[in-house]
Amino acid sequence: MTVPAYQRIKQHVLRHIDAGDWRPGDQVPSENALVREHGLSRMTVHRALRELTMEGRLIRVQGSGTYVAEPKPQSALLEIRPIDEEISDRGGVYRATVVEAAKVPANEDTARLLDVGYGADVFHVVLVHSEDDLAIQVEDRYVNPAVARDFLKQDFTTITPSRYLVDTIPVNEIEHVIEAVRPSAREVKLLGISGDEPCLVLSRRTWSGDKVVTRVRLTSPGTRRRLGGRFEPFAKG
Repeated sequence: MTVPAYQRIKQHVLRHIDAGDWRPGDQVPSENALVREHGLSRMTVHRALRELTMEGRLIRVQGSGTYVAEPKPQSALLEIRPIDEEISDRGGVYRATVVEAAKVPANEDTARLLDVGYGADVFHVVLVHSEDDLAIQVEDRYVNPAVARDFLKQDFTTITPSRYLVDTIPVNEIEHVIEAVRPSAREVKLLGISGDEPCLVLSRRTWSGDKVVTRVRLTSPGTRRRLGGRFEPFAKG
């Protein structure tokens, strides 16, 4: 079976890291350099580096470059792929509907989760992600403007919030909590489901340095989506 081009770039980078050629803190070749070396499109190389960043193997610093990440002592983080990419890879048609995108004052719960002052301005977006015109996920996200000041300037019908944040802000810590819940009245309406439909909720926070970047709640009907991943159970010694 032919290995996809972006996977070949990932394997190339990982071989250098695992062999010790590129050590933690070393800058890896730029996207342009990898494009020239491998004769692939910039989009292909960009996807490979983005996925390695999400997997914790690289750190991307805006305006500086891409670096080898420090190894983590714990097991690999649960990998959640960008939903638009997931849908595209299985042949579906992705569409995002922006329900809300605004600057709002942080309530007590949001202030605690983002580690900002009560009433401080935060960014809030609500989107519905659809596959072949079937709603499969509601995204309810708060973002710290001190870390991502241009967040609300993005067109989230063409780039998902998670993709934008991963591409522009280095992340050094991620927290996942997964629960099975009944949907809220708003989620019932946005997803077009019944009130007793069991849903899977992924709550995630990410940090850049000592600052919380974002807190997001991703709600999916249990009959329309599942979460899964493949990873090594122990870090390499």
